[in-house]
Amino acid sequence: MQHLHEALQIIDNMIGGSNWFIVALIGTGLFFTFYLKFPQIRFFRHALRIVRGKYDKNSDEGDTSHFQALATALSGTVGTGNIAGVALAVHYGGPAAVFWMLVTAMVGMTTKFVEVTLSHKYREKTEDGTMAGGPMYYMKNKLNMKWLAVLFAVFTVVSSFGTGSLPQINSISDSMHATFGMNKMLTGAVLSLLLGFVIVGGIKRIARVTEKLVPIMAIIYVVGALAVIIYNIENLIPSLQAIFYDGFFTSEAATGGFLGASLSFAISKGVGRGLFSNEAGQGSAPIAHASAKGHEPVSEGMVAILEPFIDTIVICTLTALVLLSSGVWNQKFDNTFQRADLEFLSGAYSDLDENGQRALAAHIGGEKEINGFNGTLLVSDGSIAQNNFTIIHSRSVAENVKVYNNEQPFSGNLEILNGKLQAGSDIVFRGESLLHSAPLTAKAFSRGFFGENGKFIVTIGLLLFAFSTAISWSYYGDRAMTFIFGSKSVIYYRIVYVGAFFVASFTDTTIIWTLAGIAIALMTIPNLFGILMLRKDMKETLRKYWADFGKEHPEEARRIREEA
Repeated sequence: MQHLHEALQIIDNMIGGSNWFIVALIGTGLFFTFYLKFPQIRFFRHALRIVRGKYDKNSDEGDTSHFQALATALSGTVGTGNIAGVALAVHYGGPAAVFWMLVTAMVGMTTKFVEVTLSHKYREKTEDGTMAGGPMYYMKNKLNMKWLAVLFAVFTVVSSFGTGSLPQINSISDSMHATFGMNKMLTGAVLSLLLGFVIVGGIKRIARVTEKLVPIMAIIYVVGALAVIIYNIENLIPSLQAIFYDGFFTSEAATGGFLGASLSFAISKGVGRGLFSNEAGQGSAPIAHASAKGHEPVSEGMVAILEPFIDTIVICTLTALVLLSSGVWNQKFDNTFQRADLEFLSGAYSDLDENGQRALAAHIGGEKEINGFNGTLLVSDGSIAQNNFTIIHSRSVAENVKVYNNEQPFSGNLEILNGKLQAGSDIVFRGESLLHSAPLTAKAFSRGFFGENGKFIVTIGLLLFAFSTAISWSYYGDRAMTFIFGSKSVIYYRIVYVGAFFVASFTDTTIIWTLAGIAIALMTIPNLFGILMLRKDMKETLRKYWADFGKEHPEEARRIREEA
């Protein structure tokens, strides 16, 4: 399994983690931003009016309202990426990564506008009477590339497990166990039953649930975040300065336990986490928006402009300010070391002197590797006797390290080969190191007015966010299965989806996360290709929308032109 995971990581680095993918993603968004004359700014207020139903008609075809489609799409994007993903980006790239998450969101607002408009335009009514849409339909109906459409649908099904089902429940069960001591299997069983009840009702039941769940979870999380930011208000301006100055002008220098990161690395992690958070360009949200009632496609595209704004520019920025203002992002805490993050380097290095910082930063950044330690560790009552090596965990120098065997201090010898521990899973290392992902966010939320109780907000937020993501992604997979095999295949997909959801509550999903990253990139590439091919179609569709809108609402059209 370790070899499989390493192979998948190599593939992921060649696709989603590569510079060309970042250029393609940001470049497409920038192209449409200029090509359509900054629609994310010009049409923002108009989008708010549409989502309130101001221009709805009784004759509009579809299964959900504009707000329900927005809530369903948001429930798919507002998830672990907002809690764990932002923390992971800051952990890897420092405050600069946040800046590039925001850049991704700004251009992503335009990308979402385009992909949702085109997908809504070429949607179809299925044999069971529901609406089905998404990039696979414009690939088939307009580009006449059914083979590409089928590939996109297959990758969507894979991503529905890798993004929406397995890692979400794994994160929930881990968090519930750590915070409340709940049995992971019990958590999985209860939530699997709830998930099955919701998704068996199809998009209408999903929409009814998400339109209530999304506002509740957003309010809880925003209140908790503001409690930390206001408590640490003296750090707010320095945090904002760090995000924008470091993101635009400098590379990240070492500070505290953070060993630094190059600007290109910060850009890579910021863009990657930005895409994972708001999914702009991925082609997933258009599947949810295709169900919305509408007599033309552009209005639904307008609604989609709001998604990256809410998801990334509002919620992710709040998370980032919580992490930075609380000061936890570069501090070391007591930690149980994960094997995947554990490395033994040959030689003693310190993160307290400049030479050590430079050498360790170059190693972690892949610029100049330090040789892995080879040899035997002599351990007595949990303490390691020699000091001719350096332990790296979570991209930081580990301190006060102790070794345990089945929860008891270990005594004996441990073999290290090429920097990796050669021992069974019963051997556990504990000590102080940087945190990342949800544990880092939980620690940050404890530095506010709610004190240690702040961690409960993260746990509850993670529960609601992740569960809502699982709901929405079941619908994405549902529509992809309908496209490939027809409506009768959906029931079998739902059974497997719920079953896998339960199993993942108590098993390791590390490989699934990596596989999901690959599938997300493989969804994004054909979608970006498709919307670029249809750029003239998009511009003409937008021109016709405003021409028709001007005839029906002349005063409104005049005011919008003045606002723009």
